[in-house]
Amino acid sequence: MFTSSESDMAWIGGILRQAAERFILPRFHEVVCSRKPDGSVVTSADLDSQDFLQAMLASRYPELPLLGEEMTRPQQERLLARDVPLWCLDPLDGTSNFAAGVPIFGISLALLQGGQAIAGWVYDPIRDELFTARAGHGATLNGQALMPREAPSLDKAVGVVDYKRLTRALSLRLIDERPFHSQRNFGSSVLEWCWLAAGRYHFYLHGGQQLWDRAAGALILTETGGSLSTLVGAPLPVADLACSSVLATLDPLLHAAWRRWLGDDRPAPCAEFPKREH
Repeated sequence: MFTSSESDMAWIGGILRQAAERFILPRFHEVVCSRKPDGSVVTSADLDSQDFLQAMLASRYPELPLLGEEMTRPQQERLLARDVPLWCLDPLDGTSNFAAGVPIFGISLALLQGGQAIAGWVYDPIRDELFTARAGHGATLNGQALMPREAPSLDKAVGVVDYKRLTRALSLRLIDERPFHSQRNFGSSVLEWCWLAAGRYHFYLHGGQQLWDRAAGALILTETGGSLSTLVGAPLPVADLACSSVLATLDPLLHAAWRRWLGDDRPAPCAEFPKREH
């Protein structure tokens, strides 16, 4: 039975590292060398990582089912409809980076219970960084507590903006008016959440994330004192398959400044992104 004890948290962090060492990093090096155009290395890394983690979690916590990104939508819907605690796994986030040889990708796992994330892990294999969080107990990076941080004013803030997920109107407004100092886009949602929580930038705008993109990262940010919502200021859905926009900031003051600037700008309907063929 999962108890969110230090031993449980550490054991799960360990199996994420194992999955990366056995199935992800060797294939990333193969991609860098060969750059396979058909994506076969990426597909096998995703599936083998998910299969390994599902088997390991079932061996220790047989009462907890797993919802994985690589499952079909009907499978995912049936799991959530049961309204029981379950794992939510993204076995390899940042697959476009992975396939292109860009060293920014990660594994994300959350435990969902009662419609909320109660524990979360994100592992960055390239930098060997493990982010963890337990609801009400804070967040850590490689065992060291992540502390709340203050953000600068909006005009001095640096952040991540995923323009391709935003509406054209909002993208053009951001480019024309640029209310912030500077922006980046790293291509891995699960790491972008954690790097914000670690204070490596100040805000995060994304037009459409899936449950496995946000479940662990949103908890990690919340446990470090960050603020988050959809782009229109609604609560971010947690145990819900609905695609959601994201407005996340290092502190509440910057979040309020973004909400004032965004006003009534509304994101486009959040489309489901097609899965790769396996």
